[in-house]
Amino acid sequence: MSNRSLRINELVQRELSDYLHRQYREEAVTITVTAVDVDDDLRTGRIHIGVIGTPEFAVDRLRWLRRHSEEIRRELGRRVILKWNPRWVYVLDESGERGARIQQLLDAIEDDERRRARPTPEGGSSA
Repeated sequence: MSNRSLRINELVQRELSDYLHRQYREEAVTITVTAVDVDDDLRTGRIHIGVIGTPEFAVDRLRWLRRHSEEIRRELGRRVILKWNPRWVYVLDESGERGARIQQLLDAIEDDERRRARPTPEGGSSA
């Protein structure tokens, strides 16, 4: 990926986050723009969205973004001047949820190993 693409991706990510949290404060409070990937031809791109909440709530927020996609596209076109105003595809980024699940599994393994390592009293208690 070229430096130009990286700069465009970061700029779109920053401007989209700013717009959502200014224009749609209540609706976007649980939404995080985790990454942006604009194609080299600048005609299309993917916006990766992380949502805090249940999977059902995340799907609902993604639907909400898709309903507002044309308005968001126009606003991004005003804020980020490019040769083309890309068509954006919104993708749910579940990496945070996967990371939390992996952390839970690692914690469970660690707890199990601690329980196994504890010495058990043999022969009852001594007084």
